[in-house]
Amino acid sequence: MDARIDGQTDAVRHPRRLDDDEMQTWLPVIRFVQLLPQVLDRALKDEVGLNHARYAILIMLAGQIDGGATTMTELARIAGLSRSRLSHAIDSLEERGWVERTSCGADKRTLSAALTPAGRDLLREAAPVHVEQIRELVLDPLTDEERGQLAGILTKLLPGVTAAL
Repeated sequence: MDARIDGQTDAVRHPRRLDDDEMQTWLPVIRFVQLLPQVLDRALKDEVGLNHARYAILIMLAGQIDGGATTMTELARIAGLSRSRLSHAIDSLEERGWVERTSCGADKRTLSAALTPAGRDLLREAAPVHVEQIRELVLDPLTDEERGQLAGILTKLLPGVTAAL
């Protein structure tokens, strides 16, 4: 029986620790998710002068139907960034001429962002660098079956992570 103090059980005050098997799974996950963005950043910065986070924003904008604009709120949600961090990134991309910000229709308070032709050109230059890194670091070391398993595992885990944002 759990001892209760101030309405909390021991299990709530002292969460279960990871056992050795769980730790052997978790430690490589931590290391991978921390190191991958650094490696991707380095390659993109060396080749095209762009970090991975800003590249991801440009890719999201490029994926809009008919090159349309995306509201800043929606872009922040998709990118998993706070509105202030996104605004800072968009400022930088706009200064370089890769993105333009506009007001949305009737509501002049709502801003949207769209990729410029120069932004599309940059993506054409950066994409081969990025794709080569993804293949080298993530896809090529795995068999077709392992890639399917990885996709299935991440698809299963993503809803919990995105819901926690």
